[in-house]
Amino acid sequence: MKSYLAKTNEIERKYIVVDAVGIPLGRLAVKIANALRGKDKPTYTPHIDTGSFVVVINAEKVVLTGKKETDKIYQDYSGYKSGLKEQTAQQVRAKKPERLVEDAVWGMLPKGRLGRQIYKKLKVYAGAEHPHEAQQPQVVSFK
Repeated sequence: MKSYLAKTNEIERKYIVVDAVGIPLGRLAVKIANALRGKDKPTYTPHIDTGSFVVVINAEKVVLTGKKETDKIYQDYSGYKSGLKEQTAQQVRAKKPERLVEDAVWGMLPKGRLGRQIYKKLKVYAGAEHPHEAQQPQVVSFK
Protein backbone atom coordinates (compact mmCIF):
# COMPACT_ATOMS: atom_id res chain seq x y z
CA MET A 1 0.00 0.00 0.00
CA LYS A 2 1.38 3.40 -0.99
CA SER A 3 1.14 6.60 0.99
CA TYR A 4 -0.90 9.40 -0.53
CA LEU A 5 0.99 12.63 -1.20
CA ALA A 6 -1.08 15.63 -2.23
CA LYS A 7 -0.05 17.62 -5.27
CA THR A 8 -0.38 21.40 -5.30
CA ASN A 9 -2.84 21.42 -8.22
CA GLU A 10 -5.18 18.92 -6.48
CA ILE A 11 -5.72 20.95 -3.30
CA GLU A 12 -9.20 22.31 -2.65
CA ARG A 13 -9.22 25.30 -0.33
CA LYS A 14 -12.40 26.42 1.34
CA TYR A 15 -13.19 29.23 3.76
CA ILE A 16 -14.14 28.37 7.33
CA VAL A 17 -15.71 30.85 9.76
CA VAL A 18 -15.09 30.29 13.48
CA ASP A 19 -16.96 32.21 16.18
CA ALA A 20 -14.65 32.66 19.19
CA VAL A 21 -17.34 33.61 21.74
CA GLY A 22 -16.80 31.79 25.02
CA ILE A 23 -14.11 29.38 23.78
CA PRO A 24 -10.81 29.10 25.71
CA LEU A 25 -7.94 30.59 23.71
CA GLY A 26 -5.69 27.52 23.63
CA ARG A 27 -8.42 25.11 22.57
CA LEU A 28 -9.51 27.50 19.84
CA ALA A 29 -5.93 27.97 18.60
CA VAL A 30 -5.35 24.21 18.28
CA LYS A 31 -8.45 23.75 16.11
CA ILE A 32 -7.57 26.76 13.96
CA ALA A 33 -3.95 25.65 13.49
CA ASN A 34 -5.08 22.16 12.44
CA ALA A 35 -7.55 23.59 9.91
CA LEU A 36 -4.90 25.96 8.51
CA ARG A 37 -2.40 23.13 8.06
CA GLY A 38 -4.98 20.72 6.64
CA LYS A 39 -4.65 18.16 9.41
CA ASP A 40 -8.44 17.85 9.53
CA LYS A 41 -8.48 16.46 5.96
CA PRO A 42 -7.59 12.96 4.73
CA THR A 43 -5.33 14.55 2.08
CA TYR A 44 -2.93 16.03 4.67
CA THR A 45 0.69 16.10 3.50
CA PRO A 46 3.29 17.52 5.93
CA HIS A 47 5.45 19.37 3.40
CA ILE A 48 2.59 20.93 1.39
CA ASP A 49 0.04 23.54 2.45
CA THR A 50 -3.22 21.57 2.15
CA GLY A 51 -5.26 23.61 4.62
CA SER A 52 -8.23 25.94 4.39
CA PHE A 53 -8.62 29.66 4.94
CA VAL A 54 -9.85 30.39 8.46
CA VAL A 55 -11.83 33.52 9.36
CA VAL A 56 -12.15 34.13 13.11
CA ILE A 57 -14.88 36.51 14.29
CA ASN A 58 -15.53 37.91 17.77
CA ALA A 59 -11.87 37.57 18.77
CA GLU A 60 -12.44 40.10 21.55
CA LYS A 61 -14.74 37.61 23.32
CA VAL A 62 -12.29 34.71 23.55
CA VAL A 63 -11.85 33.34 27.09
CA LEU A 64 -8.61 33.28 29.08
CA THR A 65 -8.86 30.91 32.04
CA GLY A 66 -7.42 31.39 35.50
CA LYS A 67 -5.40 34.56 36.13
CA LYS A 68 -4.04 34.78 32.57
CA GLU A 69 -5.97 37.99 31.89
CA THR A 70 -3.71 39.86 34.34
CA ASP A 71 -0.63 37.60 34.57
CA LYS A 72 0.07 36.63 30.94
CA ILE A 73 2.67 38.95 29.38
CA TYR A 74 3.01 39.80 25.68
CA GLN A 75 6.43 41.11 24.69
CA ASP A 76 7.56 43.24 21.74
CA TYR A 77 11.20 44.05 21.12
CA SER A 78 12.15 46.93 18.83
CA GLY A 79 15.75 45.83 18.37
CA TYR A 80 17.19 48.80 20.23
CA LYS A 81 18.67 48.83 23.71
CA SER A 82 15.93 48.87 26.34
CA GLY A 83 13.41 48.49 23.51
CA LEU A 84 11.43 45.74 25.25
CA LYS A 85 7.74 46.55 25.66
CA GLU A 86 5.58 44.37 27.85
CA GLN A 87 1.79 44.30 28.05
CA THR A 88 -0.62 42.11 29.95
CA ALA A 89 -3.31 40.19 28.10
CA GLN A 90 -5.85 42.65 29.47
CA GLN A 91 -4.01 45.60 27.87
CA VAL A 92 -3.62 43.72 24.57
CA ARG A 93 -7.34 42.89 24.54
CA ALA A 94 -8.17 46.57 25.03
CA LYS A 95 -5.79 47.80 22.31
CA LYS A 96 -5.80 45.04 19.65
CA PRO A 97 -7.90 41.97 20.58
CA GLU A 98 -7.02 40.15 17.34
CA ARG A 99 -3.45 39.72 18.59
CA LEU A 100 -4.52 37.24 21.28
CA VAL A 101 -5.72 34.74 18.67
CA GLU A 102 -2.99 35.53 16.12
CA ASP A 103 -0.13 34.95 18.58
CA ALA A 104 -1.67 31.74 19.95
CA VAL A 105 -2.11 30.27 16.45
CA TRP A 106 1.35 31.39 15.28
CA GLY A 107 2.90 29.54 18.21
CA MET A 108 1.28 26.30 17.02
CA LEU A 109 2.38 26.50 13.39
CA PRO A 110 5.74 25.32 12.01
CA LYS A 111 8.37 28.02 11.76
CA GLY A 112 9.93 28.66 8.37
CA ARG A 113 8.77 29.24 4.83
CA LEU A 114 5.82 26.83 4.96
CA GLY A 115 4.63 28.15 8.33
CA ARG A 116 4.60 31.74 7.09
CA GLN A 117 2.66 30.67 3.99
CA ILE A 118 0.10 28.84 6.14
CA TYR A 119 -0.22 31.78 8.57
CA LYS A 120 -1.24 34.13 5.76
CA LYS A 121 -4.51 32.20 5.40
CA LEU A 122 -5.65 33.28 8.88
CA LYS A 123 -8.02 36.27 9.03
CA VAL A 124 -8.99 37.53 12.51
CA TYR A 125 -11.63 40.15 13.28
CA ALA A 126 -12.54 41.63 16.67
CA GLY A 127 -16.25 41.98 15.91
CA ALA A 128 -18.90 39.82 14.26
CA GLU A 129 -18.52 41.36 10.77
CA HIS A 130 -16.07 40.14 8.12
CA PRO A 131 -15.58 40.97 4.42
CA HIS A 132 -15.38 37.36 3.17
CA GLU A 133 -19.05 36.68 2.35
CA ALA A 134 -18.24 36.43 -1.39
CA GLN A 135 -16.16 33.29 -0.73
CA GLN A 136 -19.25 31.53 0.73
CA PRO A 137 -17.56 30.47 3.98
CA GLN A 138 -18.71 27.45 5.93
CA VAL A 139 -19.54 28.16 9.60
CA VAL A 140 -17.85 25.71 11.96
CA SER A 141 -18.35 25.47 15.72
CA PHE A 142 -15.57 24.13 17.94
CA LYS A 143 -17.58 23.76 21.16
